Amino acid sequence: MVKLSGRVVIVTGGAQGLGEGIVRRVAADGARVVIADLKEDVACKLASSLSAQGQEAIAVQVDVSKREDVRRMVEDTVEKFGRIDVLFNNAGFNRPVPFFDVDDENFNSIIRVNALGVMIGMQEVGKQMIEQGDGGKIINTASIAGRQGYAEFAPYCASKAAVISLTQAAAREMAKHKITVNAIAPGVVVTPLWDGLEQDMMDKGVIHEKGEFINSFSSSILLGYPAKPKDLAGIASFLSSEDSDYITGQVIMCDGGMVLV
Repeated sequence: MVKLSGRVVIVTGGAQGLGEGIVRRVAADGARVVIADLKEDVACKLASSLSAQGQEAIAVQVDVSKREDVRRMVEDTVEKFGRIDVLFNNAGFNRPVPFFDVDDENFNSIIRVNALGVMIGMQEVGKQMIEQGDGGKIINTASIAGRQGYAEFAPYCASKAAVISLTQAAAREMAKHKITVNAIAPGVVVTPLWDGLEQDMMDKGVIHEKGEFINSFSSSILLGYPAKPKDLAGIASFLSSEDSDYITGQVIMCDGGMVLV
């Protein structure tokens, strides 16, 4: 088991879904965790649950697309734990719209959170890591949608392609400070995000039965089934640990074999 004893880990979008899976795994591996999420009540509930198990966790409300929120997240973390060792830029959302119906608001809102939010997080936490002077680790959540486009959610695909490029750019910039920057690229993960996607597609009449959308996407998974958050949590813990010190600028596909690159 990878041990993260004493490491301070921030997980944005950490209150539920994939983020919650990451939070629970790194906390179990000994990290002190900051659950940063727009849904403060859900984040506080998770933090209380972990604290009751003897693990160290706090909740911070944050809109990752607002720089002042992210700066406050950094300040709150340093005030509580004294430093930041790992950042998971995991917060994101999707709002599927048929390709020819995508408008400026739809495109800009997704890009602002999923791409600009990642950039802001890397900048603000990166500055803190540089000030600390002993390196750090940044992990961004990309997607198979960053490797190939899907007509049903083109802006989301564009945002995740941006995450991949930003990961590579940041890795080049931060290497001299001993900060590694990598990304994970999940495929189909059974989370509230996918539940919301499916409901949106049903509301638009694109699909007609619950389970149809996720089952359709899952049909190309070589391993034969969609992931659960715990299936990706081990990769997240590995990238948080010293075992990954010689890996940077990489996108690790963790999609059960959906996209082979």
